[in-house]
Amino acid sequence: MMKAQIYFLSFLVVLSSPILLGEERVIPEYDRYNGEEIMDVCAGCHGIYGQGTLDGEYPRLAGMNPAYIARQIELFKTRKRINIAMLPFATDHELPGDDVRDISSYLAGIELPRHMSVLDPNEKFDPLARLEESKKVTNIPHYPGDVEKGERLYRQECRSCHGLKGEGRWDKMAPMLTGQYSSYLLRQIEKIRTGDRFHDSPDDPEIFRSYSDEDIANILAWLSRQDD
Repeated sequence: MMKAQIYFLSFLVVLSSPILLGEERVIPEYDRYNGEEIMDVCAGCHGIYGQGTLDGEYPRLAGMNPAYIARQIELFKTRKRINIAMLPFATDHELPGDDVRDISSYLAGIELPRHMSVLDPNEKFDPLARLEESKKVTNIPHYPGDVEKGERLYRQECRSCHGLKGEGRWDKMAPMLTGQYSSYLLRQIEKIRTGDRFHDSPDDPEIFRSYSDEDIANILAWLSRQDD
């Protein structure tokens, strides 16, 4: 009886939340058509592929942990995280629970290439397909700073939650940093420093206050080179 209950609870966990099985990232079942429809609204700011904007005003959402995205939406709804652009959308009326699940999972399943594919000289060139592919490519420009020092700081403070190369950890609900625009990351760090946004680390919620601007620049310099 006890063993059956354990199996049942494990089954519920798999259905209700994404988990990390080794290196496998699991996206929950969702309504793809509804996710696509909601994405039409999100695309106005975050891009049609969830790639964000080059100036870093709006972050990349593609490929992120769906549980993390859902949590941020909930924080916007409860006003524990303030974002003016999200105010009209982050409500239970506009984004009820099923919609949050569908858009979060839809975004998690989008894969953005870091480079254009190599053309096959034996295949007919398709300019339209090439143009569409170019819209998906997301490769972060190098940020100025000392890359080696940035790597040391990252490995000391960030790696345990955000992954070896900033790819994020789904089991810790820590977002990806590599592939995210440096200007966006810098703005979020400044918000955490000033207390306008809380840091999720229970060990050191004020971690960035102990770092100099140069330290932050060095970390960003290292991160910006991880998707080369």
